[in-house]
Amino acid sequence: MSEAIVLGIESTCDETAAAVVRGRELVSNVVASSMEEHARYGGVIPEIASRAHAEAFVPCVSKALADANMTLADVDAIAVSAGPGLAGCLAVGVSGAKALAWAANKPLYGVNHVIGHIAVTQLQFGAFPPDTMALIVSGGHTSLLHVEDVARKIDVVGTTLDDAAGECFDKVARLLGFPYPGGPHIDRHAQAGDPHAIRVPQGLTQGKAGAAHPYDFSFSGVKTAVARWIETEQASGHDIPVDDVCASLADSVADVLAKKAMRGCEQYGSDTLIVGGGFSANSQLRAKLLEYGEKHGVEVRIPQLKLCTDNGAMVAMLGVNLVEAGIAPSGPEFPIDSSMPLTTVSL
Repeated sequence: MSEAIVLGIESTCDETAAAVVRGRELVSNVVASSMEEHARYGGVIPEIASRAHAEAFVPCVSKALADANMTLADVDAIAVSAGPGLAGCLAVGVSGAKALAWAANKPLYGVNHVIGHIAVTQLQFGAFPPDTMALIVSGGHTSLLHVEDVARKIDVVGTTLDDAAGECFDKVARLLGFPYPGGPHIDRHAQAGDPHAIRVPQGLTQGKAGAAHPYDFSFSGVKTAVARWIETEQASGHDIPVDDVCASLADSVADVLAKKAMRGCEQYGSDTLIVGGGFSANSQLRAKLLEYGEKHGVEVRIPQLKLCTDNGAMVAMLGVNLVEAGIAPSGPEFPIDSSMPLTTVSL
């Protein structure tokens, strides 16, 4: 069989994206972000994001096909993020993809965009070894997954019990007066700070809670502890050592993520860890994971920065996996699912 060509469409949050993947080759990749429109509100406003998707959908898809020197007739299938994500945003992408699939008479796959974050690493590192572990770190998700078959079977090993790592960073960034999104600002300041200047707690790592949740994540207490420390310092009239706060926070969060990921690899006898999601662009986390991987004999696969944040390439790559595995396309009436479970690969 010749290599499958899939058009991938992504619209779960504030990026409208489309890409064409042929086999394991990224042929084109187009992303339009509405981030600047949300910055003044300190977070993504679903109504604004949905309208931006509606405006950007046709230009993005058209450019992705043009950059690939293709038309819809040239693709074997279309894949679209059907969840999890913001309902209004998902609706724009899914309804647009359904219209394209119907007009061009192409099979359509409604896929889980979080699983796309795992699949996209194949563009850079090739096929998955058996018993691969995956750490997903994004604004809303911090999850540890066991990937038996990326097209058919994924098990959740650990998940977020409250704030995800990205949410924790954004909330602390707001306290420090950084504009939204706060993650990149914390990353930059952390590089100049002392990671041991402030004692930042490590959620679900100690005592009974740690024993009961060896693979789960909790960053709400981390955020609260840092907030209280800042408030106490300000009340005492002290200047806040911003670089040190950022470095201490980043180091603590990266340490928890790396330790739990390595424990999961040990539990499942896996020597490969895939990392995906927007938060995997964080330089402290990347360094910590590579350091722990080397120590534990685990190959850590972290994608290049442009493939970390939401993009069409990850949706298209997952679509290729589904086509290759002979998975039936989604039915024409498939719904969006804003809280799609991570065990569901496609609808």
